[in-house]
Amino acid sequence: MSKPQNPVQMAVIGAAHGIKGELRVKTFTGEPLALADYGPLYARDGRAFQIIDIRPANTVVVVRFKGVADRNAAEALAGTELFVDRSMLPDDGEEDEFYHADLVGLEVRDDTGAALGKVVAVHNFGGGDILDVTLGGRKGVLIPFTQAAVPQVSVAEGFVRVDPASAGLVDDEDGDAPREEDFDPKGRPRGPSDAGGNR
Repeated sequence: MSKPQNPVQMAVIGAAHGIKGELRVKTFTGEPLALADYGPLYARDGRAFQIIDIRPANTVVVVRFKGVADRNAAEALAGTELFVDRSMLPDDGEEDEFYHADLVGLEVRDDTGAALGKVVAVHNFGGGDILDVTLGGRKGVLIPFTQAAVPQVSVAEGFVRVDPASAGLVDDEDGDAPREEDFDPKGRPRGPSDAGGNR
């Protein structure tokens, strides 16, 4: 298979592990060792990576890729994001299960059904999943991907519904959404450590 046409990120390569070319890899699969089940993984530039060995190590997996035989080669790969084509992923999940890639591009609606903006990315900086949302074409805001902040996800209908108060979009007493110049990113609520899990 060539470079994915509809890429879904499965992992990101971290630091070298030891001197024989092994790497620490953070996976975005439900079961970390399942990363090896998807066949070749691809970098954004089309380079293919074949896993020849994988084992768990705390919060990551340690992986040996074909053709990466020493620490220098491993260190050169740090930060590389790894993808597969969407067609390689199973579609037999529950109706309310989805991949992060499915959320990108969805319309963001408030509790009245009014359109607020669009999801442009999904991040996880260690404290749980966060939606990066553009509001009315303005620069993005971050919304914790929790049940309270995002009570409804409808991939089939193309939207997510947010609760403006729980999502941190309301900061005054009358409940109006803040203007862009009123937005304080330091005042954003942070989701619990299991935010976004088992959605």
